[in-house]
Amino acid sequence: MVLVIGEILADIFPAYQRFGGAPFNFAYHLKQFGIPVTFVSRIGEDALGTEILNLLETDGFDARHIQVDPDHPTGRVTVTPDGSGGHSFDIHPDVAYDHIEFTETPGDLVQKEPLELIYFGTLMQRTPSAFLRTQAFLAKKPPHARCFYDINLRPNCFNHEIIKSSLKHADILKLNDDELDYIRKMFDSSLPHEPFVEWLMTYYNIELLALTRGGNGSEIFTPADHYTIEVPEIDQIVDTVGAGDAYSAILAIGCLNDWPPQRILSIGTAFASDICRIKGAVPDNPDFYKSYKQQLTGDENG
Repeated sequence: MVLVIGEILADIFPAYQRFGGAPFNFAYHLKQFGIPVTFVSRIGEDALGTEILNLLETDGFDARHIQVDPDHPTGRVTVTPDGSGGHSFDIHPDVAYDHIEFTETPGDLVQKEPLELIYFGTLMQRTPSAFLRTQAFLAKKPPHARCFYDINLRPNCFNHEIIKSSLKHADILKLNDDELDYIRKMFDSSLPHEPFVEWLMTYYNIELLALTRGGNGSEIFTPADHYTIEVPEIDQIVDTVGAGDAYSAILAIGCLNDWPPQRILSIGTAFASDICRIKGAVPDNPDFYKSYKQQLTGDENG
């Protein structure tokens, strides 16, 4: 059982709208791959919120864990393409997911099955009260459950206290080049790339760190070793929204099943690349997952 906490929101593109948010994208992929997921989020009592509830129920999510806020709107992000495959994001403030309430402990939320992994990020903690609620919730996790911190730093939505407190909970950490550089500056470190990663993992007792590097591939660090992979050339890129979340989903599945890091890198990179070929962060057609389901249940060579 994987517990996912955080935002679900509407990504508003110039010509269309998709539902997203890193925690939702991550949970959606796991659900499609047959992983038991409990998703906790909060939406507004509005038209977008109703659409989201219908979507989640259609896809088999337990709507009991989706809180409805009568006072704050469903989260929205205005997405603007930059012309090179990337995007800028205008994240609307004071929305429903900023007010997620935790009335149960992590273990109580998933009583039917042992809790193996808790996924969380940074955006849901951007207000002082949300930060305190999230940290108090994570502090109550069962000893056997691991925490996956998908850092996802968004402009004006984080501070040093949020990052440092969240790193204390992280057993698995996923971040990109820019986020690693930010953390290095946050600690005023002059260490080069690899030694700094080694220091960060030791300081926070992180068992696995995944670093995505855009066109330069990705890397996985463990206390014992370092693994890398290049990104294949991607034809027909539609947009890159959600590629990191797709990678995170495979990373989580690999960690839960004790895959060798090189297998995680191979399947995670391929899956993230395919997400870049569709509009938005999650596919409309479940057939998109077929070939990957075969790889996930096959031998180590896929």
